[in-house]
Amino acid sequence: MKRFVLFALALVVVPAASAQLYKHVDKDGRTVYSDQPPVNADAKRINIQNAPAASGNKSYVERDKALDKDRKTAREKQEKSEKATKSAQEAEQRCAQARTAYQTYADGGRIYKYNEKGERTYLDDAELETERNRTRREMEEACKNS
Repeated sequence: MKRFVLFALALVVVPAASAQLYKHVDKDGRTVYSDQPPVNADAKRINIQNAPAASGNKSYVERDKALDKDRKTAREKQEKSEKATKSAQEAEQRCAQARTAYQTYADGGRIYKYNEKGERTYLDDAELETERNRTRREMEEACKNS
């Protein structure tokens, strides 16, 4: 008789060991876990057992946190990759512009500039050489990683 009472008691206690858990995202974008469903939000119902987890098994909450962490890491990695790509493209563009500027002075010819009165004046040989050297240094600096 004692065995029967213990067995019946165990059958009554086992369903009480499971709990309902609701997961939803609040208005601030945070993930919220609650035993009550939210009033004005869609919630995902999660069934969990209150039994102690084995050493290798993680609870649903722990697995969800791990997945969120993995997603965040992947997103940060993607952003870092995009930033590096954009930086490389900008450096390549600066190099191309510097090469074009240098080529203008290296080719020679008649190059002019405007003075403070708005009149066009042509560069003499010394000014051309100065500009050629300046643009060569800028090109070498801009293109040193290319």
